[in-house]
Amino acid sequence: MRFEETYLNDNILDALYDMHFDECTPIQEKCIPKILAKHDILGVAQTGTGKTAAYLLPILSMLDDGNYPKSAINCVIMSPTRELVQQIDQAFQGFGYYLEGTSSVAVYGGNDGNRYDQEMKSLKLGADVIIATPGRLLSHMRMGNVDLSKVSFFVLDEADRMLDMGFFDDIMQIASKLPSKVQTIMFSATMPERIQKLAHTLLKNPDEVKIAVNKPADKIVQSAYVCYDSQKKYIIKYLFHTNQLKRVIIFS
Repeated sequence: MRFEETYLNDNILDALYDMHFDECTPIQEKCIPKILAKHDILGVAQTGTGKTAAYLLPILSMLDDGNYPKSAINCVIMSPTRELVQQIDQAFQGFGYYLEGTSSVAVYGGNDGNRYDQEMKSLKLGADVIIATPGRLLSHMRMGNVDLSKVSFFVLDEADRMLDMGFFDDIMQIASKLPSKVQTIMFSATMPERIQKLAHTLLKNPDEVKIAVNKPADKIVQSAYVCYDSQKKYIIKYLFHTNQLKRVIIFS
């Protein structure tokens, strides 16, 4: 499906045209119409499938079409890390290039007091979209800097990672301050029992969208080595030596 076949408004389509985005990815094709129809969404898709645009595009389109309160927070997007918050905010700037009067603020920890003051000012003025890590947003809430009473969209991006990082209670505290009619959109790369529990708690009759849940990313070979801790570094040396690896990320 092409983006121009969706019901995204012209300002969003113009930005996509400038960015040379023509065809929807599978997750976008399935999610955009459902979000525009005001359905709650439970999406299961790995990183790189285009899920950020799958929720940002329809939300920005609806905000631009109007009928949402001015000088109020209309959308809250939760993400597990500062880097992901920044990436989503950058995507917002691109997709929202032609939107007048639709603003965002990125809210995350690990920075100086000046940054906190800037966040506080933007939150009190009522930025349309907050993109935040749970802990930092909760900090602002405790200081009375945030009014979530008029929020229409609540997005949990990479929900499984947020739970891995211990943010379940923070998410529930934030959700408790949202209006009962908020449209909730949750994306996760996996669907363990605790994600299902969170979805059952927060989502109302959600449409489920699953894209290649068990398929590894293209060009990624998955394998496992059963070993003792003391053998790990020797296995890594062996892999480097035999495969002549050039670019590597080691997670630990």
